[in-house]
Amino acid sequence: MLLPYFQNIVLEAGLDEAGRGCYAGPVFAAAVILPVDFHHPLLNDSKQLKEKQRDLLRPIIEKESVAFAVASINNDEIDVINILQASYKAMHLSIGQLAVKPGQLLIDGNRFKPYKKTPHTCIIKGDGKFASIAAASILAKTYRDEHMQELHKEFPHYGWDKNKAYGTAIHRKAIEKYGICKYHRISFNINPTNS
Repeated sequence: MLLPYFQNIVLEAGLDEAGRGCYAGPVFAAAVILPVDFHHPLLNDSKQLKEKQRDLLRPIIEKESVAFAVASINNDEIDVINILQASYKAMHLSIGQLAVKPGQLLIDGNRFKPYKKTPHTCIIKGDGKFASIAAASILAKTYRDEHMQELHKEFPHYGWDKNKAYGTAIHRKAIEKYGICKYHRISFNINPTNS
């Protein structure tokens, strides 16, 4: 059972990212402020849901949230600033785009770079504990998956429509055969033979 909030004094935004461990494409982050009484029986950590369930929840979250925003950092910038800093930057961008400013941030994970003077709390496996983080995980994941479907049209041989650029056997074999493309993260030192 997901908790509706961490505290109920100020508005809080849940934050999560998607695509941090991928070989290619951007990292996406989402920030979501939910009403304190928001409840949906399917809402959970995006990794625990099927694709159809995530796709069903996305418009519900967008419609019923107090505010939401999604941002991304592309692979070129990831290579320059590193994936951890890119994840923080994507989260910061999503917070900055919120139509309503939160007084508290709930971050999935154990590390975060403070955003201005807004208090934050890092929660390990928070996407399975708090509704707002779970909602953010669903938006980050569905927006990124949609983006990878588009990139797949340009480079279909990597199988990004299925693997979303994670280092699956199909993806690694395609890199071995075709090399890397402009969307791959060079800084990840992708070597298909020993990964």
